[in-house]
Amino acid sequence: MKKIIRALFCVLAVSLALWIPGIAAAEDAGDQSQVQKPTICGDYTGTLGTLHIKLHLKVDATGTVTGTLDSIDQGAIGLPCSDFHLDGQSITFSVPAVHGTWKGIVTADGLTGTWDQGTPQPLNFVCDTFIPAAKPAPVDGIWLGTLQGNGATLRIQLHVKSDSAGHELCTLDSLDQHAMGLECTNVVFSGEDFSFDVPVVHGYWSGKLSADGKALTGTWNQGVPLPLNFTRQSVELTATPIPPPTYDPALSPVAVADLQSVLDKDIAEALKSGWLSPTTGTGVTIAVVEHGVRRIFSYGTAKPDSIFEIGSITKTFTGLILSQLVEQGKVTLDEPVRELLPPGTVAKPAGDEITLLDLATQHSGLPRMLDNFKPADLVNPYADYHPVNLYEFLANRGVAKPATSGFLYSNLGFGLLGQALAVHSGLTYPALLKEEVVDPLGLKDTTVSLTPEQLVRFIPGHNGDHRPAHAWNMDALAGAGAIRSTAGDMLTYLEANLHPTAFKPIAKSTAAATLSAALTQQHELRADAFPGTRIALAWFYDTESGNYWHNGATGGYSSYAFFNTKGDYAAVVLLNTSIGSTGSFADRLGQHISQRLAGKPAISLTK
Repeated sequence: MKKIIRALFCVLAVSLALWIPGIAAAEDAGDQSQVQKPTICGDYTGTLGTLHIKLHLKVDATGTVTGTLDSIDQGAIGLPCSDFHLDGQSITFSVPAVHGTWKGIVTADGLTGTWDQGTPQPLNFVCDTFIPAAKPAPVDGIWLGTLQGNGATLRIQLHVKSDSAGHELCTLDSLDQHAMGLECTNVVFSGEDFSFDVPVVHGYWSGKLSADGKALTGTWNQGVPLPLNFTRQSVELTATPIPPPTYDPALSPVAVADLQSVLDKDIAEALKSGWLSPTTGTGVTIAVVEHGVRRIFSYGTAKPDSIFEIGSITKTFTGLILSQLVEQGKVTLDEPVRELLPPGTVAKPAGDEITLLDLATQHSGLPRMLDNFKPADLVNPYADYHPVNLYEFLANRGVAKPATSGFLYSNLGFGLLGQALAVHSGLTYPALLKEEVVDPLGLKDTTVSLTPEQLVRFIPGHNGDHRPAHAWNMDALAGAGAIRSTAGDMLTYLEANLHPTAFKPIAKSTAAATLSAALTQQHELRADAFPGTRIALAWFYDTESGNYWHNGATGGYSSYAFFNTKGDYAAVVLLNTSIGSTGSFADRLGQHISQRLAGKPAISLTK
């Protein structure tokens, strides 16, 4: 379900992030005739449109700058920054995870400059000043605990400090998830009682400080109470950096008929001791087509007809449903989403409002997730989020479109789009999917709810640590990630995308009659996503390779699909394991296949 889309769904029991203490760069104490180095204050805050951004910088003794960036409203915390260049007052850096760059100048009270993620936007930062208390509170310091849940064991690090006004502040790190520095709110220390909220993940902790001041004993609650105890530490831990990818040498473009034999060699180490080793329970099914030649094969525990959750690739189906309804004259792309919802759901805003096109191109300004998302069961988190909850969120948030609504990936946005289209059509999302896409394409195993026979082929999922994971059921947000499918069905879907005008629908219906035109319309590039990538109706388009692509992840599955109309090839990778601490293996395998088909160096699958 990232590239900014590496994980389109939050698949973590806890999403936690990185705090870096403020640091000032040493001033040049040498020749006073030299230009004085600018002062880096350490922690900065800024706003990008409606998004609250935090920047954490360090400067070491050699003058080397390092740092991380947080997008608080999106829950994207601790994104590593790189390629720093500090020249006089000028400073530039990049954020590779989201393909963005920032450039500007250091001022007396902050940083002034421009953020560029495809479309330049002003992004200025001010120093986030902190004056420590003259006497630290008994709870202040570094704490380390272990959280166990959903089959995973996570090391959680807590940083607590108090300011000169007597306020307690804290941040959290989830070391094993490479997610660092999540900000706490409502931090309260009274007597021996200590508590805080972590709003970005809708969680909170409460407990007590031991009499000797060396332990915190309490409970973490993110919908389900879990014990989380901390012990005091003298040194903070840092997450092990994720190594950069390596590449296998390029081969001549591999024909589909030869691809499996090539992959047998490329993937051998992963099968022996890596992601697909026998002890992991992991299986993958791959389907590929080139010039009409189809191949479907599998590795590990999977079979060619295994059924998987496809996660956020669901969004491309929702985009096609939208395109179908436009072709049928039932909606328009510039129609406000408010008008498709039940009357009275949300008030009409005074200015511009979010349209169906805004939702389908991830330019609505809606956050990644909802602030009233409080799952009762963390292993199946979307099951109890119903339309009434979605409408409650919209009534409070509204549907006004921000003045600067750049690309902002939102599961909420596509969940809302799917729900709105279903309501307007008088159907449930699964029924609308069947009517507009599944039946016209003749797909047999693409569905939201599985039959008893399909359940037998539904391969068990695993989390990123290769432990058993529960399947995800979705209601109000089904349009963002609810679909299950096979590699064979997905290949038929991709073939229709490769040749929309030549494809002959199976069923005879209004939906079948408009399908070719709807596919063509869906592929039209409509906005920038991030550098080198544009977006159609849900599909991303890589301008260098010519690939349309999307990926996905749920709690126990991950996926990657692409098609290339110029090369006349397409492929899908379905994996019964979610994203791990080193990223998505499904992404790497999908990109590897694309590179083999194109005759380019291929990202290695051995690590």
